[in-house]
Amino acid sequence: MKKVLVVVLFFSVFIFSPVQAEDKKADDAIVTMEEIVVTATKIPEKRKDIPNAVIIIDKKDIQTSGAKSIGELLANEPGLDWQSYGNYAGASQEIHIRGMRGNATQVFVNGVNVGSPSLGVADVGKISIDNIERIEVVKGSSSLLYGSGAMAGTVNIITKSPKRDIIDLKIGAGYGSQNTYRVAAENGMFVAGDFGYYLTAGRTETDGFRDNSYLRQNDVSLKLVLDKRDTMNINLYGGYIDRDYGVPGVKPPEGTQDYYIGGEKFYNSDSAALLDHSTDKDGHIALNVKGVPARWFGYDLKGYYANMENYNYARYAFDGTGAENWITNEVLGVDGHVDIYPFEGAKVLLGGECKDFNWGNQSYGLDSSGNNTGSESQTKAHVFTKGIFTEVEYRPLQYGKVLAGFRHENHSAFGSENLPLFGLVINPFETTALKISHGKHFLAPTLNDLYWPADPYTKGNADLKPESGWQTDVTLEQSLLKDKLFMTISYFHWNVDDKIQWEPDSQGVWSPINLSGYKADGIETEIKIGSFYDLSLALSYTYINAEEENRAYTKQDYGWPPSIPPDFQYTMVKRRATMTPEHLFKSDLTYKSKFGLTATATVRYVSDQLVYNTESTTYPDTKTVTYTIGSYWTADLKIEQRLYKHWILSLSGKNLFDKEYDTHLSNFTDQTTWKTSLCSYPGAGRSIFASVTYEF
Repeated sequence: MKKVLVVVLFFSVFIFSPVQAEDKKADDAIVTMEEIVVTATKIPEKRKDIPNAVIIIDKKDIQTSGAKSIGELLANEPGLDWQSYGNYAGASQEIHIRGMRGNATQVFVNGVNVGSPSLGVADVGKISIDNIERIEVVKGSSSLLYGSGAMAGTVNIITKSPKRDIIDLKIGAGYGSQNTYRVAAENGMFVAGDFGYYLTAGRTETDGFRDNSYLRQNDVSLKLVLDKRDTMNINLYGGYIDRDYGVPGVKPPEGTQDYYIGGEKFYNSDSAALLDHSTDKDGHIALNVKGVPARWFGYDLKGYYANMENYNYARYAFDGTGAENWITNEVLGVDGHVDIYPFEGAKVLLGGECKDFNWGNQSYGLDSSGNNTGSESQTKAHVFTKGIFTEVEYRPLQYGKVLAGFRHENHSAFGSENLPLFGLVINPFETTALKISHGKHFLAPTLNDLYWPADPYTKGNADLKPESGWQTDVTLEQSLLKDKLFMTISYFHWNVDDKIQWEPDSQGVWSPINLSGYKADGIETEIKIGSFYDLSLALSYTYINAEEENRAYTKQDYGWPPSIPPDFQYTMVKRRATMTPEHLFKSDLTYKSKFGLTATATVRYVSDQLVYNTESTTYPDTKTVTYTIGSYWTADLKIEQRLYKHWILSLSGKNLFDKEYDTHLSNFTDQTTWKTSLCSYPGAGRSIFASVTYEF
């Protein structure tokens, strides 16, 4: 607490120091219908010409927000939900769009997918927020252009690039609660003619807000640019992240006693796992060549390579044994497209993509003392995908355009898929856009789903079918008062067939299977007002009515004796989708003075979420129990003061009212009483972080 008071006092001394006023006119307009978006159609398009609902966040928005991660930045934006396992530093962070799971959203960095092929989910907590120039979120089916996994939408993170005649230099350091610090530096410029670079590096450390929730992370990125204007732009980007973090598991019930095996403490009342930890080493490199050599023709070609390695060390409290596990993913891919403008108002997009995946899983058993037992398991798999797509659009007049597209995808594990898409944009006025899109989407099984090595508890299923379905959304966007007022409202509906779910079989072994599926209807709306009198206000609300069809186990359903086939020892029920809040709300109020002071207050609300837990004593005496994760509010505040043009002091507070809330639930067994309880992954409490930055 003393450290926090010192930081607050330090900040207070400087906040009233002399500052140099800046021209604020460029910041007044918050949203325009002329904003350019690349992700939605793979080529630059004005916002009002895109048939999808979009979210655009630039580096000024990022700096104003005070967010420390991409998930925190996007949390509760219209249609978006940020989910993590307890908000500790190394916890996996997923973006859920419109109620679909995290594996239904593709996340890109400079157009390269950074999701894990083995998990099917992108952990956005790994990506440093310091290096981001812009984020484009495109909602709705995006499988036409991006293939498997783009069912709910896409998140494209565009990193910073050098600027002509400007030298970018930024050095910053910060310190906060839980012994958290971050140091980072970045530099970019054009060094010779059309050749430039942008380099970033950073180090983050924290002890975390629970036992064994530490994080130690290093990140570095380099972008090399050869910019020949419209004729050719060559971009070589590379990024690497190395991090080590604890895995504390759930928080045990209050009063749980410390538990030891052979002198090693396995858990306490704060964390269910005190010995478990993980390491990630992720590297990406991508070469992109694009240009518009003629008014009627453009091209964009990309080749990329990714190597992702995850190491897990896990010990089991029931006897002290455990396992070391290495999972490696190698991805080699190429994609490209050409855009042709045959006549006024018409555009034809032709493209293709190939991806090659190599996956490996290697594990060693550990004895009760944590020593290698010599038992080894190795599994390897190789799959590839090929896709070709075309998209045609025509704007016969200024008041609207039509769009249609088709993709054919081949997957070596399950065959082919055909994916059509239709869109319509109506612009009755210059600042109005009515957008309608309807498209098919699909999700291929992950490599873990297909090939996870069999053991007494889990196994993969090579016979899985992909998930598939359709999504329709209707969006109205309106800008008024010279872009001082922006409003948007969307209705969406989606369905998914053959949902992939890990379930226990008749022997209690968990394996992925195809179930009937799930669906949702919803509304998302947003209004942005300002700047008026140095104040800006943003309000967003999302309603999601999501329903899934799934197995429900009850003792009486078994009709024992076991002469009944195991496949019929359950019932299928329709129920509210698991871990999907019905209501999400976010409010941002920002004050920007003419003297370099910026303050942003953020309030978020997440409604309750249901969790279905399959509980088992002696199989098949099994039943499904419904639990509720309660609703919660959080409030954040960031204050930033610019001094003498180059210095920036900032102070941010998260969860200011120290609200207790849960993010997920999982089982915990007390080894002294053998009582099993469903316990929570707690959200982070109040924290404060102060930083100083020099910009040149």
